[in-house]
Amino acid sequence: MDNLQIIILAIVQGLTEFLPISSSAHLVLLPQLLNWSDQGLVFDAAVHIGSLLAVLFYFRIEVKRMLISWTRSLTGGEADRDSLLAWWVIIGTLPAVVFGFLLQDSIEEHLRTPWVLALASILFGLLLWYADASARRNRDEFQLKLKDVFLIGWFQVLALIPGVSRSGITITLALFLGLTRKAAARFSFLLAMPVILASGVLQTSRMFTGVNPISWFDLLQGVLISAFSAGLCIHYFLRLIERVGMLPFVIYRVLLGVAILLLLR
Repeated sequence: MDNLQIIILAIVQGLTEFLPISSSAHLVLLPQLLNWSDQGLVFDAAVHIGSLLAVLFYFRIEVKRMLISWTRSLTGGEADRDSLLAWWVIIGTLPAVVFGFLLQDSIEEHLRTPWVLALASILFGLLLWYADASARRNRDEFQLKLKDVFLIGWFQVLALIPGVSRSGITITLALFLGLTRKAAARFSFLLAMPVILASGVLQTSRMFTGVNPISWFDLLQGVLISAFSAGLCIHYFLRLIERVGMLPFVIYRVLLGVAILLLLR
């Protein structure tokens, strides 16, 4: 890949990872539209690691508090809302991690196609619109129950399909369960950390077992650029989400899906 491709893909991934519009769809689609060679899942994983660094930094205080409380609860200390939220993140992550390891090769082979991207973008975009329009929005992430987390966790598995959007499907379910927009986004971002980490571990193992040459400098560029753009995205998304709602992202998803379908004609 040349530098322009690295910069554009890293910026796009960082900006779209935490918005409910599917970063994987953009990473698959852009090379096809611009006649670039596919950057491959190793580069995709690298720029996702950049997003992980961004969300870890942004939520560093919350993560530290959750880890301390969770560790204390394991050693006989009294459970509090931070330790419970840490357990919810773990439980909500497990289905996506397990199925990701089991299905990654099949997904890469069969589902990274424009048709899948277009249909998933439209259908799950409309589902997001319905969730936002009909939601009660009177709970925060600390009021989640075990059954709520199970539902969000299993629906997060659908995000393995390119175009669905991991943040999109988790925010959708959280809205259906009555969370405010900001709380839904915050819980989605917390869930992103172990999922992205697990994906990074899987792709890192492939780096050392694959036969294709790897440009470590390209990967480092991708990580740093993605981290910067993802940090900006998280900051402004959380500041604006209660005011702008989900409709702008729904419209974008539908237009993107329609544009892809028209290009396929």
